[in-house]
Amino acid sequence: MRLSTRGRYGLKAMFQLALHYGEGPIPLNSIASAQELSENYLEQLVSTLRKSGLLNSVRGAQGGYMLAKSPEDITVGNILRALEGDMAPADCVIDNSNGYEKEENCVTKLVWMRMRDSINQVIDSISLQDMLDEQAKMESKQREA
Repeated sequence: MRLSTRGRYGLKAMFQLALHYGEGPIPLNSIASAQELSENYLEQLVSTLRKSGLLNSVRGAQGGYMLAKSPEDITVGNILRALEGDMAPADCVIDNSNGYEKEENCVTKLVWMRMRDSINQVIDSISLQDMLDEQAKMESKQREA
């Protein structure tokens, strides 16, 4: 399974906002520049994240985007599901698949269910705060070297 650029870029953008949590709105061009992302593409992603309740936006000259919740209250799973949809590796294990037509023939369903459950457990256990903590550890090790 491979994430699309939507999920990867969206997670980078949310991490950038987490780095500046509590500092007020951050302009989209600052986020794009810091994470080396396309500002135009990022515009589409932040719209989806805002509609999902993960971001707040402020208009005007001093406007921009900021996290709608604290970094500890936003998980990687929240972000990826908002941008990618269900993280199931196969149609027969999507919770809202409305009776997958070939479910009775999905002999590998047990494998897909376990993969889905494992993926969800991992992405739901990592918050933006965990990512910030990991970044701090990496920077600390670099300073010691």
